[in-house]
Amino acid sequence: MCLLKVASHYFGFEVLELNTILTSLVAGTIFLIGFLVSGVLSDYKESEKLPSELAACLYALYDDIYTIFKSKQSAAALEFLYAHQIFTQSVMTWFYKKERTKHILNRIQEMNVFIIGMDVEGIQPNYIIKIKNEQNNLRKIFLRIDTIRDTTFVASAYVIVEFMSVLIGFCFLILKIEPFAASLFFAALVVFLLSYMIFLIKDLDNPFDYTLHGESGTEVSLLVLHNLENEINSNLMTKLRSEVIERN
Repeated sequence: MCLLKVASHYFGFEVLELNTILTSLVAGTIFLIGFLVSGVLSDYKESEKLPSELAACLYALYDDIYTIFKSKQSAAALEFLYAHQIFTQSVMTWFYKKERTKHILNRIQEMNVFIIGMDVEGIQPNYIIKIKNEQNNLRKIFLRIDTIRDTTFVASAYVIVEFMSVLIGFCFLILKIEPFAASLFFAALVVFLLSYMIFLIKDLDNPFDYTLHGESGTEVSLLVLHNLENEINSNLMTKLRSEVIERN
């Protein structure tokens, strides 16, 4: 922008005088940017809660299955525990889009096989009902996250803001303000702020985009899920294997 502004000044293309139309155009663009920010922030605040809710649901499901295995020595519950460990690992690969959503939903549906096995073994219905509720909660959370990361907030508003930003940049190129240093400074400042806000809004619009930069920047933290995965893979599963060995 600075180079273009210098070239415009050197070749005498600064033919536009500062007027109220230009200031109204800038004000309108800022208003639209504020509208987009308020819209994406509501989804972003909700997205911050989803990994914790998902981790709590996975932990509650594991806790219920482990309780059944510990108290009833259920073979179906033992198989369910190992399947749940594999499912927890696949959750992280799904966040990084290395596994498709339909595969995750199929894995959730396959939990019915273990639930039926526990029902055949005579496990109390209240345990079965609680596990089914957690299964449904898992499905809802995954579908909500998938909707947020694949849906763009008012795509037409993005087009309008980008068009108006380009128009403002062009107006500042041919705008004549004395002294020239002030004209150069304000042109670069306005274009920088508009560009930054557009990129920021697009980044906030998908808080689960880990494929490019991982868990950095404005992406929602998955630390709680990493901690859950490590705990299941190390402490809990090690304890479970030792109990199975002792019983055998």
